[in-house]
Amino acid sequence: MKIWVDADACPAVIKDILFRAAQRTKVPLTLVANQMLYTPPSPVIRAIQVPRGFDVADDYIVEHVCAGDLVITGDIPLAGQVLDKKALVISPRGESFTADNIKERLAMRDMLEELRSAGVETGGPAAFSQADRRAFAAALDGLLNRAGLLG
Repeated sequence: MKIWVDADACPAVIKDILFRAAQRTKVPLTLVANQMLYTPPSPVIRAIQVPRGFDVADDYIVEHVCAGDLVITGDIPLAGQVLDKKALVISPRGESFTADNIKERLAMRDMLEELRSAGVETGGPAAFSQADRRAFAAALDGLLNRAGLLG
């Protein structure tokens, strides 16, 4: 298993949780972004800077992810693409994207996008909270535990 992070919009507190988990489990962690990112010195943690452009980081992740890898993203189309490759996906808020719920999530995203393009105010996501941080940590620990990486 490897962990891939769609890092451009990933909160710093989530990156810190991932850094600690990678160090503890020795699972390779790769952050992909179109900007330079800080990573702690570690043989299992790296950052990949891709060129700026629409979906360039997403495309990199899709190209390199393998079945059984874990992807951290809030990007629903990216989640759908990596699920097609049999990877696991959780959002920075701890939500699991699965083959069972991704079609509904994509449909909701598309509907909201249509409303916004028609001028309807749909609001945005709530501010990232401590509850979100805890939900992410619990989801990550659950996945790592099921994979036999926590003892």
